[in-house]
Amino acid sequence: MRIGIDLGGTNIAAGLVDENQNITVRGSVRTPRGADDVVREMEALARSLCEQAGLRLQDITSAGIGSPGSIDTVAGTVIYANNLGFENVPLAGALAEALGIPVRIGNDANVAALGEFHAGAGKAFDSMVLVTLGTGVGGGIILGGKIYDGFNGMGGEIGHMVVKKDGAPCTCGRKGCWEAYASATGLIRLTKAALEKHPDSLMASIAEEMGRVSGRTAFRAARQGDAAGEEVVAEYLTYLACGAANLINLFQPAVLCFGGGVSHEGPYLIERLLPLVEDELYPVGEKKTALRLAELGNNAGIIGAALL
Repeated sequence: MRIGIDLGGTNIAAGLVDENQNITVRGSVRTPRGADDVVREMEALARSLCEQAGLRLQDITSAGIGSPGSIDTVAGTVIYANNLGFENVPLAGALAEALGIPVRIGNDANVAALGEFHAGAGKAFDSMVLVTLGTGVGGGIILGGKIYDGFNGMGGEIGHMVVKKDGAPCTCGRKGCWEAYASATGLIRLTKAALEKHPDSLMASIAEEMGRVSGRTAFRAARQGDAAGEEVVAEYLTYLACGAANLINLFQPAVLCFGGGVSHEGPYLIERLLPLVEDELYPVGEKKTALRLAELGNNAGIIGAALL
């Protein structure tokens, strides 16, 4: 049995994970401020999970942490995590000392990809790239069953490849990043711009009904035949396809998997995306990367952390 911990800016989620990658017991607490308090909460949560399962800490093989930010996976250190206020925090070592068991740490997006690869949409394949379409665009690269994160632990920032030179500004400081166009934030920006041009669009009534413009507004309108909504979805998908094709051309993974809020559009998203991606691929013969939806949701981070 292993412990997987998904450390977020708002909550710390954790679970006991068995040898079949099933979460047997899980729990969560609010994320406190300060590294020492974070370690104390993670320790208390781990001990609570063991108690619920009738286990001792000595029965646990290891623990893993998926953390936001730049991670030195060898040293077990969070080099920098803005939303946690961490800089050069030896998080893995501190928790290992508190629990008395080995602890490993990885970037949360990479860790989620590892979980999805071993227990979700990637488990039938030998390589995978996970793309998460949320507030930003994140993900992870799994090659040979292992996380690829570069020589310095900071590889795999897939949202920050440029898909439109001198395009929309990105939070990273560059312009035209994939994140600026393929994230839910980018989709909302496209939707709002379309609403200014087409105030009578069905998107307006959908947004009013929902109380806001969201990443689902244009998709809902397009599904109902709204021309302006379809225009937004079509433009969004061209950007999504561009980045997806870049990843396939670079890595030729067996599967490209989509998670995050926008992926909740389900098979409709994949069916619309597939021909656009195929149009941009370097010819590879009959063997082609499969496009799939992520299966594990929020469990991916816990399972992946346990697998570290």
